[in-house]
Amino acid sequence: MQTPPAPVTAHINAIGTALPPNDVHAAFRGLIDHMLPGKRERAVYERMAKRSAIESRYSFVEALVSEEGAVSDSEGIYTRGKFASTARRMELYERWAPELALQAIDQLDDDIGRQGITHVVVASCTGFVAPGLDQILIRRTGIDPSAERTLVGFMGCYAAVNALRLAHHLVRSTPEARVLVVNVELCTLHLQETTEVDKLLAMLLFSDGATAALVTAEPKGIALNDFRAAAIPGSDDLITWRIGDQGFAMHLDGQVPIRISEALAIERSRNDDTGILRGQSCADYDLWAVHAGGRSILDAVERGLELPENALEPSRTVLRECGNMSSATLMFVLARMMAARKEGDGARPGLAMAFGPGLAAETFRFSLL
Repeated sequence: MQTPPAPVTAHINAIGTALPPNDVHAAFRGLIDHMLPGKRERAVYERMAKRSAIESRYSFVEALVSEEGAVSDSEGIYTRGKFASTARRMELYERWAPELALQAIDQLDDDIGRQGITHVVVASCTGFVAPGLDQILIRRTGIDPSAERTLVGFMGCYAAVNALRLAHHLVRSTPEARVLVVNVELCTLHLQETTEVDKLLAMLLFSDGATAALVTAEPKGIALNDFRAAAIPGSDDLITWRIGDQGFAMHLDGQVPIRISEALAIERSRNDDTGILRGQSCADYDLWAVHAGGRSILDAVERGLELPENALEPSRTVLRECGNMSSATLMFVLARMMAARKEGDGARPGLAMAFGPGLAAETFRFSLL
């Protein structure tokens, strides 16, 4: 009896990234500051904002500051007392999301249609449109319209891992597959008008961004070794993302970092191979690609796993320079790792993870070649 051939390994061969033109972090902090009713609330907000470890966040929405210091925006969606409806925000998503995704695809190849793409996987949780982004991108890039399409929607920050998992399975089942994986998020479309400091601080994290990745069986770039999901019991209400009349409303409970740290400490102490560390110690991993969900999230991962001080530097850099771009963020971290690789470096093992509603973690082991 013949032994079946070993399954092929999927590889991220390249990653393209794109940001909108407007750095709005400082101006949006001013806009949010004006929503708060009293000095005490503004002082708390400002103190926490300074600790965010974010210097820049990008948006298609252009912030406008008057001579009197009042902050507005180019589309009029954040006018005090009459923030835009969900319908209006979805109009802007339909206009801008394809443009940002195409910029990321162009970083891979400005004529991606020549690459023989067989599958297109698009992840996005900040908007809806039909025909979907998958169809729009195929049409505008010249990819063969017979390419198989999948949309990963409304999963939040860990959708990047789910999209890569799908590409991983596609390549393993069809070794000649050439999969284009796109993550595009316009998080700044969903700023909410509120006087609650905790909600405003959560909104302070989010930014817009897009990535495009080519995943094939060709052994170069990042090898995708295996995937594993985990959920923290009794945490369903800690991260929620609901569609309201004025955009999508995010709830991010202050307990999230604590629960992540506790859960990872348990994972670190496990000796079996069923956990996210696969029975290995943290020392067995050279690289840590952690979703830059916020400074407190990265601190929680570092604390829970007892990682060295600089282990999460790629994630902290992405957070500082770009903010939290939901599903695109982890791909920015992986792109930074690929760009930093030097000629002659050997393969380096790594573990990637992202967190989202559930409270759940999506993880995968990889090798940077």
